[in-house]
Amino acid sequence: MGISIRAYARHRGVTDTAVHKAIRAGRITPEPDGTIDADRADREWARNSDVPKAGTRAKAAKVVVPETGTPSNDGPAALPTGGTSLLQARTVNEVVKAQTNKVRLARLKGELVDRPQAIAHVFKLARSERDAWLNWPARISAQMAARLDVDPHAMHVALEAAVREHLQELGELHPRVD
Repeated sequence: MGISIRAYARHRGVTDTAVHKAIRAGRITPEPDGTIDADRADREWARNSDVPKAGTRAKAAKVVVPETGTPSNDGPAALPTGGTSLLQARTVNEVVKAQTNKVRLARLKGELVDRPQAIAHVFKLARSERDAWLNWPARISAQMAARLDVDPHAMHVALEAAVREHLQELGELHPRVD
């Protein structure tokens, strides 16, 4: 059996309303009979609360939170394991906010690009490059045939086959877009 909520509030140097709020928020856990185990509640309060505000007693600010429960007359202390404390959740939230703000700032500075837009632009560039290579044999084959004194049609067919084979090899490459 622990102490009353009012007695615990005096022990902490806070109002009983603050203790009730801590219980409702899950920062401290009362005993089944509604009383408070002061030692366990001090550890829970320190682990699950923000940095103590000015005006709280110095004793409350110096509470050390053990990693595991300590044996007592009633058996092991009932410390929650595997859960996330309020302080840990708030820390994670602040980290996510900082990362989000960093991304927003980079976007505003023009340091980020829109991924779908970039992929579409690269696709358009690759298609225009491919089309230029497919049109190249028709433009150059007659000039090359005249210089080499060969049949222009045979030269066109040979160049076109070589270009298509080369483009086919290039098409088998699969660049990774992350």
